[in-house]
Amino acid sequence: MALVEIRHLSKAFALGESILGGAARRHVRAVDDVSMDIESGETLGLVGESGSGKSTLGRLILRLVEPSSGSIVVEGRDWLAAGRAEMRRLRRDLQIIFQDPFGSLDPRMRVEDVLSEPLLIHERSTPAERSRRTAELLHSVGLDPSALERYPHEFSGGQRQRIGIARALALRPKFVVADEPVSALDVSVAAQIVNLLAQLQRQFGLTYLFISHSMPLVRYLATRIAVMHRGKIVEIGSTRQITEDPRHPYTRSLLEATPGVIL
Repeated sequence: MALVEIRHLSKAFALGESILGGAARRHVRAVDDVSMDIESGETLGLVGESGSGKSTLGRLILRLVEPSSGSIVVEGRDWLAAGRAEMRRLRRDLQIIFQDPFGSLDPRMRVEDVLSEPLLIHERSTPAERSRRTAELLHSVGLDPSALERYPHEFSGGQRQRIGIARALALRPKFVVADEPVSALDVSVAAQIVNLLAQLQRQFGLTYLFISHSMPLVRYLATRIAVMHRGKIVEIGSTRQITEDPRHPYTRSLLEATPGVIL
């Protein structure tokens, strides 16, 4: 059984209001009838141009955005039908790493508070236990525990993204959506973060949905690749199949636009 099963998932956003002030009459389908499975322990790379619906799909899976139609099943449980208590339990297992490592961290909170917040909400633990856990989280992402007393603005972009990753791991999730996690970073720093994500996956048995517009990056990290275009998954398969024998013209266009890729 797949960890996450998605069937006929769609999301339409309203475009403005009618000239008479009534309800919006035009809609755009950011995600259009998407069906796919995400297997436990894999990295599914989701690739496509900006505006293709990738980030919206990731947020739909986490219910940060509510779908217009379709179903999401997590470990056999209907995620969209979950009540408050069930949602609270599932939230522990489903986390996200955001694109902007600065905008996703509260500038008024020390790093220790950032990492402790999910523990305070979801776990009954003593202050000593939380302090130990936050120090362990920082160590796991390659930061010194002395960082706990500092604020987000005191760190580089790469360090802030490491803090964001540590926060995502605070509740020991099973599934993580990594939404363009290195697009705001320099190439050398981005490589370090990608290698860190691969290391953490092995260490903690994580399952990733890795969202990116970069085919080389997805090819390096992903077990399988799903190609998204205008809200639809136009092709999905093993990394080797997608990169060496693409079937859809859009996939071919992405590969042809990648320097050094020979079809």
